[in-house]
Amino acid sequence: MQEYLKLKPSGCKDCYKCIRSCPVKAISFADNQAQIIEDECILCGQCYVVCPQNAKQVRNDIKAVREAVRMGKHVIASVAPSFVAGTGFDTIEDMAEALKALGFESVEETAVGAQFVSREYERIIKSTENLNGRVMISSCCPAINSLIEKYYPDLLDNLARVMTPMQVHCKAIKERVSDAFTVFIGPCVAKKKEADESNYVDACLTFDELANWMGSENVHVLNKPRPHEDGKRARFYPTTGGIVRSMDIPKGLNVITLDGTETCMAALKEIRNGGFANSFIEMSACTGSCVNGPIVREHSLRPLYGMVRVEGYAGGADYDAKSPADISARYMPAGLHRVMPGSAAIQEVLVAMGKTSPDKELNCGCCGYPTCRDKAAAVCMGKAEIGMCLPFLREKAESFSDKIISSTPNAIIVMNEDLIVQQVNIAAQKMFKLRSPDDIVKAPIVRLLDPTDYMMVVQSGHSIVNKCHYIPEYKIYVEETITYDAQYKILISIMRDVTEREQTREQEMELKRQTVEVTDKVIDKQMRVVQEIASLLGETTAETKLALTKLKDAMQDGK
Repeated sequence: MQEYLKLKPSGCKDCYKCIRSCPVKAISFADNQAQIIEDECILCGQCYVVCPQNAKQVRNDIKAVREAVRMGKHVIASVAPSFVAGTGFDTIEDMAEALKALGFESVEETAVGAQFVSREYERIIKSTENLNGRVMISSCCPAINSLIEKYYPDLLDNLARVMTPMQVHCKAIKERVSDAFTVFIGPCVAKKKEADESNYVDACLTFDELANWMGSENVHVLNKPRPHEDGKRARFYPTTGGIVRSMDIPKGLNVITLDGTETCMAALKEIRNGGFANSFIEMSACTGSCVNGPIVREHSLRPLYGMVRVEGYAGGADYDAKSPADISARYMPAGLHRVMPGSAAIQEVLVAMGKTSPDKELNCGCCGYPTCRDKAAAVCMGKAEIGMCLPFLREKAESFSDKIISSTPNAIIVMNEDLIVQQVNIAAQKMFKLRSPDDIVKAPIVRLLDPTDYMMVVQSGHSIVNKCHYIPEYKIYVEETITYDAQYKILISIMRDVTEREQTREQEMELKRQTVEVTDKVIDKQMRVVQEIASLLGETTAETKLALTKLKDAMQDGK
């Protein structure tokens, strides 16, 4: 299977946003990388739109079209009516001039094919006397078609057996120009797969691909004043309700317009359960329909833009064109087979995720799955990892952190930048004779310790490492490290009790001091004796004094 959507190398940042947005959960996650499960994907393009790292890319087909142009083929473009929302061109004539500069022989509107599709829908409805109580679903959106083929095959009889506007229009082109190389240009990812599987569409470009190609050839968007023409109603197709607006709906038929894959999925479940009859339902995978397609991402935050542009370009007229003789289509089950794990396997994963009881199944959806059990099932199928459960990871990290903090013999005090105590561990409580954390938490550190060093660290941003000092109020020596986290605006003090070490060092220094003092006395006494002997022997005392002084200095240096 072709890779229509793929991940850029090292692009994924482990945020799970694509999984949360995927309506059919056709994304697996392993080794900190998201991967699209191609046989489950309906190519709605939502993962492409929502990815904050722009990690997903659409297959580029410019090379194939360029090659067709180079070989002198009759390259004819079928341009989706959403072009007024996704390209900056005002009219098909303006767009045609730009495309001809790239080597296209001629440029036409896919809306012509949409008109033929609308007439076929009308014929089916009329010939079956308002569908004979059945529900008929539009077949214009390839993502919806794929959704039904893969996930609702029991509803295939409800899907209109009519080609999409793209295929109908390209078929009409090839009937006129037998050796035409047809290129569809639009805002849809799913159209690439549909084009690959079609006998009438030779290539498919997105609006982004076209913009990049124009940029590389220095071809610009130029809109010229044009004579007024009657807008065509088939141009309404890329808006929600646009299919219905292009049709003549008979009385007595229920008409429903739905957009957004999840909304359509909910409706399909309702249709499966019964209770709906005599209804024509227009479905589009994209919220806002094609004017808000995945390759119109620059306009996704301007939902009114595309609709206003289409409203200004469409109208109530029809094209003077002849439909191909047969535009019927067959939609078949996609053969999606997934073996669901048993309850025992799911329960084992739930336990591994810390979901040891129903009350711990938060069903928060952070992982991208609606419930913890759905996530556990995905783990069993190799689509997800246990670590994707963010509450579980947080709880695990907090538990691990708490164990380290509570078990360490070092006193830990956490303050905010105003030096208000936020947390103390058990060792700190013991060191400072606190009955409970409440004795100091939410109180200024000055109640416990001299704040001078803490203020200096906050102001300078420089840590103090292993500073040894005496705390007279508690008669202890501590070795303290103070660190300030500017991002979270917290100050952390870690203190190690070194009282015993410092007391031992003081005792050693006192012993040396006493030794030096005794040495001084011995030197004085010996000098007197030496002087008496020297006076009797007539010798100098200089050598003896020098030796004794060196001994004294050596002992002082050893403090």
